[in-house]
Amino acid sequence: MPTLHWVGKNKVVNHHHDVPFRLLDKNYTFTGNEGTPANSTNNKIIHGDNLEALKSLLPEFEGKVNCIYIDPPYNTGNEGWVYNDNVNDPKIKKWLGQVVGKEGEDLSRHDKWLCMMYPRLKLLHRLLAEGGVIFVSLDDVEAANARLLMDELFGYGNFVASIAWEKRYTRSNNAKMFYSLKDTILVYRKTAHLSVLKEGRSEKADSNYGNPDGDKRGDWMSASYVNPATKDKRKNLVYPVVNPAGVSIEHPTHAWKYSKEEYERHVAEKRLWWGQDGTATYPRLKLYLSEASGMVPVDIWAYEETGTTDEGGQEIKDIFGSLVFDTPKPTRLIERALKIATDKNSIILDSFAGSGTTAHAVLKMNAQDGGNRRFILCETMDYAETITAERVRRVINGYGEGSSAVAGTGGGFEFYTVGTALFKEDKNLNEEVGAEAIRGYVAYTENIPSENRWNTENAVSPYALGSTDTALCVFYYEKDRVTTLDIDFLGQLKIKNLPSRPEQFVIYADKCVLDKDFLYKYGITFKRIPRDITRF
Repeated sequence: MPTLHWVGKNKVVNHHHDVPFRLLDKNYTFTGNEGTPANSTNNKIIHGDNLEALKSLLPEFEGKVNCIYIDPPYNTGNEGWVYNDNVNDPKIKKWLGQVVGKEGEDLSRHDKWLCMMYPRLKLLHRLLAEGGVIFVSLDDVEAANARLLMDELFGYGNFVASIAWEKRYTRSNNAKMFYSLKDTILVYRKTAHLSVLKEGRSEKADSNYGNPDGDKRGDWMSASYVNPATKDKRKNLVYPVVNPAGVSIEHPTHAWKYSKEEYERHVAEKRLWWGQDGTATYPRLKLYLSEASGMVPVDIWAYEETGTTDEGGQEIKDIFGSLVFDTPKPTRLIERALKIATDKNSIILDSFAGSGTTAHAVLKMNAQDGGNRRFILCETMDYAETITAERVRRVINGYGEGSSAVAGTGGGFEFYTVGTALFKEDKNLNEEVGAEAIRGYVAYTENIPSENRWNTENAVSPYALGSTDTALCVFYYEKDRVTTLDIDFLGQLKIKNLPSRPEQFVIYADKCVLDKDFLYKYGITFKRIPRDITRF
């Protein structure tokens, strides 16, 4: 498979491991006004470096996000927008200098963009569920590079579609060559666990069904029974069929689409259509509207169905009274992606949140169908509170006046900032974050399922973290004193309170005075604090 190389790639391939794990500091909780619907309140908006924010989400959300939609900087070179669409933004330049070093001074803007995207996509991949889907909006500046980058990170076999979204419908004659009417949305799945995607049926599609013969099973449409493959290619699908006149026929050159067993079932169920008068040369198969479960998505999204950038801008004007954010995506665009890739209880993540369109779409859909979809927004820029969160607040409570007023969707969210690192630069624990935060981190690194994690009031020990399939995990930690794994500490563990004795024990402490033979005999793995705490 072709791979993409650029200046600085070797410095960012594993950079996601070096990103410090930081806690998320909750600033406030917002809930809708009395009288608005109360569903969809378990949402998050996070202000801070989105790379660090994504890493902070791993303990709670790794492998649990059903749909990711991101609209990263298009890298057009335009630095005059509220949303700085260029990798020369000071925050990105500072990050590149720290990660890539002097080599970063010679990077082209495409090198910089790829350096910026690589570690973020690595973490997004980890957060995505096995049956999850990611949508990445781009224009022609980076779409080709992004396709190769996504192939590398998600796997060529997990490419789903390259959607052409008709973002505008009028051309500008100011362009010197071609004028682009479309953006690209790359779609990838996490794994082959996802094998089918469907979207809801439209009135236009359903209008193709009718019932000219008064079939009791309702409206239907017909599909050809003739296989595109010739007889010599599909010999197992060559057999005579009987028309309404009782005459056996075969197609002169092509096979049928279905096996003989399926044909016999179709005959028994009266699904073959030979025309209104029964004299058609070949049969067609009846497909009933009542059995239609959805439509296969297509990779051209017309503006009539998904809106335009102008529509997105008008939504911002309606909410804020002026265009406080340039080129926002229309809500209908995100809604279409979510209708394809989510259900009523899905978790949706947008790590380039911008004006908050993704949250708007989620709240709107929940209000329409009573769903409980959850959104997580990450925004690096300083407008995370004044634009991103403020838009979400207004959508929840309602906005506009008079005849143009839009009712609130209801819901709520928690607003976080990316906070303190769990480890200091000298690799020791930052004990100021508190014991509970450290316990939660260690439980995650030991792969203890959330349902198997214990609080300090469990029946075994206040130091017990919980259990995996094979081991009981204990974190013997005290902020103000050195802890020692010895016989006395083992005697304090109330193993008899467990339904059965664990096969193995993983015990963290500052030091251990038990010899290796003793540890081996009783199935104990000792891990030193902080040396053996995994950094991920």
